[in-house]
Amino acid sequence: MKSRDSVIRQKRFQVEEKRRQAGQIEAMAEEFGRMVAELDREIAAEHRRTGIEDEKHFAYSTFARAAKQRRANLQNSIHDLQAQLDAARAGLDLAMAELQQEEEKLERELALEAGRSGSVRAAS
Repeated sequence: MKSRDSVIRQKRFQVEEKRRQAGQIEAMAEEFGRMVAELDREIAAEHRRTGIEDEKHFAYSTFARAAKQRRANLQNSIHDLQAQLDAARAGLDLAMAELQQEEEKLERELALEAGRSGSVRAAS
């Protein structure tokens, strides 16, 4: 019984760890999304300030060019984080299923033990 309790504690810890990891990845992706939106505003403001939106123009703003590259990098990172988040959520689902199985085993053992102690009392 004690070994089952320790297994359940370990599974609960794993579930909480997976949940925390998924939350961190989610928060990072959201922060990158906000950064992309801010870069979009800065690029638009730079286009308005210079009056040049064509990247091929010889006088195109180096700031706008660098901001666009940064935005593209962040969007790639968001895409990668989404894949990591999907994997983390799958891991969380698996850990939760394993925890549920262990809890069900414990309940069955407790019910079996209660049934045995009840039949021993009835025989006495």
